[in-house]
Amino acid sequence: MGGMMKLSGQKIAAGLTFAGLLVLGACSGFSDTAAADPSALVKTAAVTTGSIDEKVTIYGAAENGSSGQYTLSSPIEAIVQSINAPVGSNVSRGQVLVRLAPSPASKYELATASANTRTASQAYARMERLRADGLVSDAEVETARAAKQSADALKASLADRSGSLTLRAPDTGFVQMIGAVPGQLVAAATPVVTIVKDSDIRARFGIDPSLARRVPADSYVEITAAGTTAPLTVPIQSVDPVVDPQTKLASIYVLIPKESEIGAGESLTGMILLSSNSGGLTIPYAALLDDGGQPYVYIIEKGVAKRVDVAVGPRMGDKVSVAKGLNADQRVAIDGVTALEDGMKVRTK
Repeated sequence: MGGMMKLSGQKIAAGLTFAGLLVLGACSGFSDTAAADPSALVKTAAVTTGSIDEKVTIYGAAENGSSGQYTLSSPIEAIVQSINAPVGSNVSRGQVLVRLAPSPASKYELATASANTRTASQAYARMERLRADGLVSDAEVETARAAKQSADALKASLADRSGSLTLRAPDTGFVQMIGAVPGQLVAAATPVVTIVKDSDIRARFGIDPSLARRVPADSYVEITAAGTTAPLTVPIQSVDPVVDPQTKLASIYVLIPKESEIGAGESLTGMILLSSNSGGLTIPYAALLDDGGQPYVYIIEKGVAKRVDVAVGPRMGDKVSVAKGLNADQRVAIDGVTALEDGMKVRTK
């Protein structure tokens, strides 16, 4: 009896050992399968055909156009008598802005010129009489005549400038600068007042020099002024490729229509169309990855991820154009892409 129980115990133990080996073998086989066939959960999107416009945002400000700015200077050394239109005044053509009066030095200069003119006239008349008597040569008479002409011209110039001491607005606009105060002595050619035509406002935008070279001819800028929502589309007047030493940007200029009511100094935002890619392939920007400057995507075919290097073009919003590497009938991973590897099995959401 005891021998039979011992034999049965040995059989049971052997059975348990065999069963354990089966369990371990099964577990070992599952792990190998999982390691060999990893998978990832991704979301995909189709490669589509569409149009993408490459636009660039630029920033700038409105400023007074140089063609509409007038600076009036003192024609001679003068004293400011009165300022009739202070800074900021709206003025009309011919309106008096500043009144000047000749300084003592200018009065003396005019008096001296008048005296010199009389002396030169008398000398010329005398030379003509002497020439008639044969006492002087023609050359001496010509010298006296030239001296008289020079004296007459100087007197006329001083008289004309002395008569232009009332500075008037050459056109409708507003007073931007007054460079003197009443009672101040100003030298000849000193700027006294500057006015700006209210209809001549331009905008200057900064743009990266590399982009400035790509701006198409006959382009437009879509302008939005600070605090407004309605854009204003105006043609580009000129592109200045010279880089500003401070901003390191090139410049784009446009004329601002008067009806826009945009004033000098206002901050502006602009949008320029650089290129338009019509009928090309596009993918969601989320699908795009980068490997040391080489863009690539994962296409999903028969449940497997495959890396494909691509050449990309302009981007618009969440879409980017693809110039090379893909076909319109493919699908790309757009979610969970960072966990993918080439050849990995995937499951789609």
